[in-house]
Amino acid sequence: MTDDRLPGVLPERPALAGFLDWYRAVATNKIRGLSDESARRILTPTGLSPLGVVQHLVWAERLWFRFRFAGEDVPGVDVGPDNAPTFVVADGTTVASVIAEYEAECERSRAVTDAAPSLDEVAVHEHRIYGNTSLRWIIVHMIEETARHVGHLDIMREHLDGSTGS
Repeated sequence: MTDDRLPGVLPERPALAGFLDWYRAVATNKIRGLSDESARRILTPTGLSPLGVVQHLVWAERLWFRFRFAGEDVPGVDVGPDNAPTFVVADGTTVASVIAEYEAECERSRAVTDAAPSLDEVAVHEHRIYGNTSLRWIIVHMIEETARHVGHLDIMREHLDGSTGS
């Protein structure tokens, strides 16, 4: 049995984009169907909630693609070396609002990626630790970042209502 969404043989760019899109979709699926109260519930000693994790992913998309790679002036991306504030959910934030914001930000990230002539293009703003990063590096990093947080979301969702899977 094969999965047509990510065939086993693809050129590099669609393969990277496909894996990132796969994990983006899983992230939203992990909070879809939760009540706002359940999604806000703190489930780790460090204060993570399902809604906070996806909200953090909104920030990461914005930081890496629009600010760092494309050089856009995006308010709120510079939170310093500790990104803990990006996980804090403000009053009134809902599952629906975070999903809508995440999907819109992912669409903007796709537009930035699609506009780049090559995966070898270098980001406008360098990273304080990694220095100059290529678009390829950023996409691979975002696959890793999103997949890691999807793992957190998977465990949280199973804890909340027993739901598993993508």
